[in-house]
Amino acid sequence: MPEDTDWQRLLDRIKDRRETLDVYLRAARPRADHLTQVSIVSSALAAALTAGPAVGGQRFVDRVAGELEIGGSAVWRPLCLLAMLISIVAAISTNLSKSKNTEARIVSVEATNAELEGLQALIEFDQVALEDAVKLYQQYVARVPFVSETLPIKKKSGRFQRPSPT
Repeated sequence: MPEDTDWQRLLDRIKDRRETLDVYLRAARPRADHLTQVSIVSSALAAALTAGPAVGGQRFVDRVAGELEIGGSAVWRPLCLLAMLISIVAAISTNLSKSKNTEARIVSVEATNAELEGLQALIEFDQVALEDAVKLYQQYVARVPFVSETLPIKKKSGRFQRPSPT
């Protein structure tokens, strides 16, 4: 690998940018998974709450009313209210995930990270000209404008500080 300072600065920039992409992915993946799980579980619960009266009919209502020691017609209201509230939670979690386009962003960051890794290897093995490498770097990072170029501040020992580059 050439030891020229321009090459080293570009390599440092690639490594730093890849680190910010990794930080983004470590935060975005669990958040996306959580929203998906909330949506799935909420939808299933809402369906289960409406399935009882729909499938069991009056027998189901009478049985639940007997178990809860309430009037038969009063069973419908809490079941429908609970199903409605759970359906709202499912709708909100689904729309939050879609409105931020989370999955597409994650895929874009993963692809950019892989491209930067490939560019890093090309530079380290002296397989690309500096100006071509800079152009490729600019093209790759332009695909993820929603990811900060700087690392977030980490809290350590009660003090806030920037993470040291490794």
